[in-house]
Amino acid sequence: MEKTDYDLVIIGGGPAGLTAGLFAARARLNVVLLEMLMPGGQVATTDWIENYPGFPEGLSGPDLVMKMTEQTKRFGIPIESKEVQAMDLSGPIKKISLDDGSMTAKAIIIATGASPRKLGVPGEDLFYGKGVSFCGTCDAPFYRDQVVAAVGGGDTAVKESIYLTKFAKKVYLIHRRDELRATKILQERALANEKIEMVWDSVVTSINGAPMTVGSVSVKNVKTEETRDLKVDGCFIWVGTTPNTQFLPEAVKTNEWGFIVTDQHCETSIPGVFAAGDVRDTPLRQVVTAVGDGALAAVEAEHYIEDMK
Repeated sequence: MEKTDYDLVIIGGGPAGLTAGLFAARARLNVVLLEMLMPGGQVATTDWIENYPGFPEGLSGPDLVMKMTEQTKRFGIPIESKEVQAMDLSGPIKKISLDDGSMTAKAIIIATGASPRKLGVPGEDLFYGKGVSFCGTCDAPFYRDQVVAAVGGGDTAVKESIYLTKFAKKVYLIHRRDELRATKILQERALANEKIEMVWDSVVTSINGAPMTVGSVSVKNVKTEETRDLKVDGCFIWVGTTPNTQFLPEAVKTNEWGFIVTDQHCETSIPGVFAAGDVRDTPLRQVVTAVGDGALAAVEAEHYIEDMK
């Protein structure tokens, strides 16, 4: 067999990629982890995490990432700051084109995550992690007995808005149309929930507040063009998620939203190519599920590599 630079290349340094690296290194594979930015992914920008097992008091996203990175590095895995531009997966040896060269591997784990689709309005980036959130499961408990805005009209937006009412005393659900896109049963539950006030035919034009605190959202009715400010303590945005797969060849099967389809072993439609974490077609995108994916993908990649010998 043609010699390769590595047994395994892991693309992405979030929780899934770091865990895959940890398991691969302990299996004594010749492995490298590629991360175009700093390790951590979205978790590195998360203010506080309360639902990751083993930390009863919770911990900050950056702190969790630092601990994961240190643990992975302890087993000697190199983490290189490189961006993948393209891949050739047509043969048994996988070829990866980088921003500064290329490398080859017997197997690949794609753990590049996904990015929340943004509104693109003033204040959104300024208050990210300080009142603006894309994850109700992560951050809803911080808004106990407070008022929040939720933006979107699909299944995720409606389901998460209902979840918010377990904590918040009021939820403004802002949707640009006059009816929701979510499944009927979710619509019925939301419309029957006394804590949810629908703001129809409206879009958020800005998110406002003090330097570290959201105080209101400005909304505009798209039919009447009337504008008003809603006093809120936080704003949750659910207008879609975009997988980070711009380098992915068409041969890798994805679902209608671009997330990578895998089997129960985290293997994609291409033998020897695995996917883990938020980039995968999965019903839940949390740190704990990403970690599980990373472990499974690494073990299955090890088995694949062994079978090649």
